[in-house]
Amino acid sequence: MLMGFGVFSAIDLLGTFVFALSGASAAIHSRLDIFGVFVVAFVTACGGGVVRDLCIGALPPAGLVNIEYLLLIVIAVALSGLFQKALLKLAQPTLFFDAVGLGFFAAFGVHKTFAHIAQAELAVTLGVISAVGGGVIRDVLLGRVPVVLTKEIYASAAFVGALVQLLGETDVINQQFSPWIAIVLCTGVRMLSLRYGWNLPSLRRE
Repeated sequence: MLMGFGVFSAIDLLGTFVFALSGASAAIHSRLDIFGVFVVAFVTACGGGVVRDLCIGALPPAGLVNIEYLLLIVIAVALSGLFQKALLKLAQPTLFFDAVGLGFFAAFGVHKTFAHIAQAELAVTLGVISAVGGGVIRDVLLGRVPVVLTKEIYASAAFVGALVQLLGETDVINQQFSPWIAIVLCTGVRMLSLRYGWNLPSLRRE
């Protein structure tokens, strides 16, 4: 299960960096001070992973003790500060970074969970939580309704990626390709839903 650990370490770090950019961009847009930007970037990047690690007993959670995460978050905050004008001119940069990070963390979350507890349902559940947890905390801190609770295709995109990675963990598909397929599918579904306005059905009657 730990084959390709270097690849999954890279996926984890890339996901951390991209989600930190997502959190920092959202915080800057909300006009938080530098400490606020760092806090939001940190919880966006590490929140979901901390919840996952607590659930599988991987203690202390990696997001709270690994210096690599902290360094990447600091770099993301610095880059967001330096290039904030460019970021604010982009169309919804937070959504773009969020979509990319979603795929990375869905794949890594399933891999790490299955390596500790080889239970399919748990792996998929915690893979989705790894992907969406940080974004939920970010949105709560910024006073917004979390995207995962709206009709947007967000958690369902993470679910698709998590299922694909589970197929790799259980040797249904090649383990070398499964994380990249999961990342591309998850990110692609999220980006396409944003581009074409795909949404889950709402229970509200107009």
